Parts: sequence; C-alpha cells; structure tokens
Amino acid sequence: MGAGGNMSSPATKTGEKKSHLQRVPSAKPPFTLGDVKKAIPPHCFQRSLIRSFYYLIKDLIIISITYYIAATYFPSLPYPLTYLAWPAYWVIQGCVGTGIWVIGHECGHHGFSDHQWVDDTVGLILHSAQLTPFFSWKISHRRHHANTGSLENDEVYIPRFKSKLRWYYKYLDNPVGRVGVLAFTLLFAWPLYLVFNISGKKYERFTCHYDPNSPLYSERERLQILISDAGVLAATYVLYRVALAKGFTWLVCIYGVPLLIVNGFIVLITLLHHTHASLPHYDSTEWDYLRGALATVDRDYGVLNKVFHNVTDTHVLHHIFSYISHYHAMEATNAIKPLLGEYYQVDDTPILKALWRDTKECIYVEKDEGSQGRGVYWYKYKLDD
Repeated sequence: MGAGGNMSSPATKTGEKKSHLQRVPSAKPPFTLGDVKKAIPPHCFQRSLIRSFYYLIKDLIIISITYYIAATYFPSLPYPLTYLAWPAYWVIQGCVGTGIWVIGHECGHHGFSDHQWVDDTVGLILHSAQLTPFFSWKISHRRHHANTGSLENDEVYIPRFKSKLRWYYKYLDNPVGRVGVLAFTLLFAWPLYLVFNISGKKYERFTCHYDPNSPLYSERERLQILISDAGVLAATYVLYRVALAKGFTWLVCIYGVPLLIVNGFIVLITLLHHTHASLPHYDSTEWDYLRGALATVDRDYGVLNKVFHNVTDTHVLHHIFSYISHYHAMEATNAIKPLLGEYYQVDDTPILKALWRDTKECIYVEKDEGSQGRGVYWYKYKLDD
C-alpha cells in the first residue's frame, strides 16, 4: 500500500505545493453547500442500477473464483506451498471483500440505485454476510455524517481532551506500546464498536448496535434493528452449518481470516480519514455542517483505491454529498477541488507511514494559545507539559 501516483496535494494561492500537515482553514468558508453542488456536473448525482450491479457482480465473481481455486486445489498442494497459497487467498479475499463492504455502505447512503428498497435489500444481504448489522450501522453512520467534526455530537472517532486521557496512556507512548495498540485496534476495534460502542459517542447507558433499545435508535427504528439482527443471525447459522460440514479450521481459513482483514481495513480507512494533524474539530459554538464535512482527508492507497471503489481517495466529497455513487466520485472530487482550495485536504503519504505518524502525533485535542475564545481544537501530542 502507498502512494499510487493518482493524487496530488493542492497548491496554495502562491502556487507552492501545500504541506500534508499544513492546517486547513477553520474559519467559515467563503462558499456555501449550494456553491459546492453547482460545481459538480449534474450527471454525477445520477445513480445507475445497472452500473452499480456491474461493480458488485464483478467483485462477487472475483470472490467466487478465488474461493473455487482454494476449495478445489489447495487441499492437494504440497505442504510447503500452502504457506504461500493461503496468505495470497486471504489478501485477495480480504481486499475484494472490503470493496463489497464498501458497496453495502453505499447502499446505506442510498447511493446504489434510485430505489430505496433495492438499496436496503442489497445492503442488508451484503453486510449481513460480513456480520455487519446493516440498518443499525446505517442509522449510526448517518448520525456521524450529520455531525462530523463536532466534539459534542459526532458518533465515532471523537478525539479526547488531554485531561481525559487514560492514566496508562503514558506507558503506551513508545514504539512497542504503539505497535500493540495498533494491532489490537485493527483486529478488534470494529466488532468492539458494534457490540460495546468502543470509540463511539458516550451515552448514559449501555450502547450496542445489536440492541433495538439502544440509545442510538428511536422507537420507530426498533424494527429495523431487529431485521439487522435477523440478518446477522441467519449468516451466523450458515457459518455454523459450514463448520459442521467442513470443520472449524476450514471455516477460519476460508472465511474467518478474510473477515479479519475486512474488519481491519474498515478501521484503518475510517481512522485515517478522521485523524490528521491538519484537521480542526469544533465545539457547538463554531461547528456547522459544511466545516465539519470538510474536516476529513483524502488518502491514497495506490491500486487499492479502485479495489475499495474510491472510498479512500474521495472521502471529502463523500462527507459533503454521501449519496453520490462511487463511480462518479472521482470526477466530482476533481470538480470541487478548485472551489474548495485550501479547505480541501489530501495526503498521499504511504499508508503505513501515515498510520504510524498520525497515531503518534494525534493524541488529544486542545485550543491553540491565544485563541481560547474560539471553539476550534487541534490535535496535539506532547504529554509531558
């Protein structure tokens, strides 16, 4: 993973290349949401059912062919070759599986087709197959989009204040500690978020995406949560039957490890979109929808940008207009860059390097000295002052 050569840092008004860590403006922008919409070609807002299914079917064909090869030929491979074959299978299934999850996520934003029932049906099937509760995630994720960058109301990846850091954090502020935290985060953060709302907005009582009575949901949304739970339970039952027929080890190799990779990519992608030293966070005195939507960063995953249907390198656009289909996202992003100017942030730092840097330097948020009257907060990392 790394820079694929398809992205470039925006230039400043003087024509010089903007530094990846140069702060984006936090003042109210000189353009409106309507101005941004007018800058995008009208056809980018059109959804094509045929085109959406084309991308989905293509991913499913790759998944099916890879599964067929593993199920048919891997058992007869000479023993040493299995050490190469299975990791290759896991990487392909995990990466393409992430693309399928992204399509399910797009269904949740009504970006798959013009028909809500089609989007909900396809999204429910795809996400349930990957043990993601579709409607539950759709609802909480919609709240995240509606409140991005708000310290009080965002749903996930809400930075801590320095005074709220855990007592043990200083013991993790070293290379060994960071490696451990990153490994735990990539492996377990996604299921822990769904089950226990880890890293999510704090509520007064137990919060779980599988609980229809969770404070995440209103009374009229309870039935949708039950439907999501039924979808995950149905998928779990199928997996149980596969384990009985083929064995638990077979299930882990065919499904379990690729699912862990998908979960890891979900966390990696979303973490890096919302964790960057150049991005502001706002309290209620400063926050508004447009500035919050602009408080995210596009990243470059090289060839995986296409595998992940450009959710990685068009995320700023996605937060402004989340219902634009992924196959229009790059054109729409290029259309709004000149208007956004310095408000648009892109970082083509190789992903693993960016992950290490940003998780090291984005520890907590606080106001700058001399701007205590404004509700704008920036990431800081010094723990000894």
